[in-house]
Amino acid sequence: MKVTVNRTILELVEGDITELEVDAIVNAANEHLAHGGGVAGAISRKGGPIIQEESYKWVREHGPVPTGSAAITSGGRLKARYVIHAVGPVYDGTPLSAELLAAAVRAALRLADENRVKSVAMPAISTGIFGYPVAEAAAVILRTVLEYLNGDTMLERVVCCLYGRPTFDIFVRELKAQLRL
Repeated sequence: MKVTVNRTILELVEGDITELEVDAIVNAANEHLAHGGGVAGAISRKGGPIIQEESYKWVREHGPVPTGSAAITSGGRLKARYVIHAVGPVYDGTPLSAELLAAAVRAALRLADENRVKSVAMPAISTGIFGYPVAEAAAVILRTVLEYLNGDTMLERVVCCLYGRPTFDIFVRELKAQLRL
């Protein structure tokens, strides 16, 4: 599904984020940028050891990445030039979870703009081992992306790359609801 928001294409796709032809991909990361499992593990394996090495270096120089913020490394052997490591919250059912997830999405999009990225892809942040229910995450992620794209941005294309048909379908329903389609 594709829509244009302001001057930016927002696209929902089902697939493997490591295979997308974009300038940057967003990684659903933890505060220590230790990329063991889930989407983080897949990105690290596909991009090669340089991504983990740069991530550890970032943490050594700056400290852990606070929940709700993001860091950037190269894309290693990925098609993408950059990996933006967004730290979403571990879901606890409180309004703070939604605030921190929205902050992580905004931080990732801001880092993309600051690095003159034209296209970025992001997964359903926090919905894996961090336990965020997909429908709730979809509402927060899409609302935040739409708000960001209605502001001042250089981004030409934002892709929500979703793993599995059920997650993709939830995001499509949510985007249609938010756009009243």
